[in-house]
Amino acid sequence: MGARMVKRSYKYRFYPTVEQVEQLARTFGCVRYVYNRALTERSRAWAQEQRRISYAESDKMLTAWKRDPETGWLTEPSKGPLQATLRNLQGAFDKFWRKQAGYPRFKKKGRSKDSATYFSNCFIYRDGQLKLAKQAEPLNIRWSRPLPEGAVPSQVTVIKDSADRYFVSLLVEELIVEHVPAEATIGVDAGITSLYTFSTGEKVSNPRHEKEDRARLAKAQRALAKKQKGSANRAKARLRVARVHARIVDRRRDHLHKLSSRVVRENQVIAIEDLSVRNMVRNRCLARAISDASWSQFRSMLEYKAEWYGRTVVAVDRFYPSTRTCSTCGQVNDTVPLHVREWQCRCGVSHDRDVNAAKNIRAAGLAVLACGDGVRPPRS
Repeated sequence: MGARMVKRSYKYRFYPTVEQVEQLARTFGCVRYVYNRALTERSRAWAQEQRRISYAESDKMLTAWKRDPETGWLTEPSKGPLQATLRNLQGAFDKFWRKQAGYPRFKKKGRSKDSATYFSNCFIYRDGQLKLAKQAEPLNIRWSRPLPEGAVPSQVTVIKDSADRYFVSLLVEELIVEHVPAEATIGVDAGITSLYTFSTGEKVSNPRHEKEDRARLAKAQRALAKKQKGSANRAKARLRVARVHARIVDRRRDHLHKLSSRVVRENQVIAIEDLSVRNMVRNRCLARAISDASWSQFRSMLEYKAEWYGRTVVAVDRFYPSTRTCSTCGQVNDTVPLHVREWQCRCGVSHDRDVNAAKNIRAAGLAVLACGDGVRPPRS
């Protein structure tokens, strides 16, 4: 059992004063403007000159924009968030050039969330209080959990979500002790009726957070559709819709965090399916249920928590016939329709569809670890 230093972010909600709300609104607006203008300049340089603009050139442009009388208001917020947004744009282009993501898009006011990142020279953290640059008072933070003892934030990100809630994310270095090595290994089969089925036979029920709040969400959206565009009442109705969405997202994330932490704590090897969720949501009959299950988010949680605590997550090829293969004799049977929840193999063993799939995923995952290769269905 070892230990390692990792960077972790701790997110807290805070309640800004009226002055802080105004100052943060100006900061968010400047961040949005700098990002969009830098993206425009980069696109123009490539379209007209076939030339890539580096981060250093973008930073020089930012200095020139601050000196321009027409955009002199860019000097009002701290310089840290403006430089950070240029770094974020550079990272977005790096991913685009490596074909890991699409072309960067412009930021639009009122869409999704606003954020601003402050580097260590742009904030003061002392005695459990956080004060941002160009603000007179520290933030009124609800410390829902303590920071690691002796930890000093190296970076702070302030976030305003679509429900007008304010959060602060503190990036700190923390010494994490790996979990005690375990002998248990587990296969995880994702589903809709049961959110996850484990090779141990346990089934995790699907909370269906979106379905539970669907009536409330529909009512709020109908009210929003009747409001006149640009009116104050429409802004209030939009906020009510955003709060319903935020409630759904928060409850879903909380459930997945608790489940992923338990799975990582109890098992040394975790085998999962390499699902193509992007293609699966094209099924209009199941798209809403698949999106609500959030399989990709759960896999992401498993992977980074396993890396922290010395566990192993292995992905089995998505074309492996885990459902149709008998976990007892290995016989690959004919197609098993989705409505068939139990089936009997030719060897005489009766299988629960999901438990059988989870057992096969576990066996295939151990084979991947042993052989170092993916698992594909046998070809006739």
